[in-house]
Amino acid sequence: MGEPTAAEADPDPRDDGWLGDFTRGPAVFSVYRTGPNNGGHPLIPPEYRIECCDGAAPRVICRFSDEPEAVFEWFGAWRGDEWCPWILENAQRLIAKPENT
Repeated sequence: MGEPTAAEADPDPRDDGWLGDFTRGPAVFSVYRTGPNNGGHPLIPPEYRIECCDGAAPRVICRFSDEPEAVFEWFGAWRGDEWCPWILENAQRLIAKPENT
């Protein structure tokens, strides 16, 4: 999989699956539920994406699904970044207790 296209990064605002935001320094991270379990089949694990806006336009930095052996797909400069564990910890917090409810 390559980096997401602009169309993938800009979901339909009526059904964007937004779970919440968190910040670190000037960066704002947003977590979204996407894919089949955002209103899809109950047997397919939900998928998530994390976006970052650090002064430029928001962009997708990570995608993963809620599986026991989930693979976290990081994009661009975020691959191997020291903030990745902290970002995932906060994303999991929002998945467990979304701000949009």
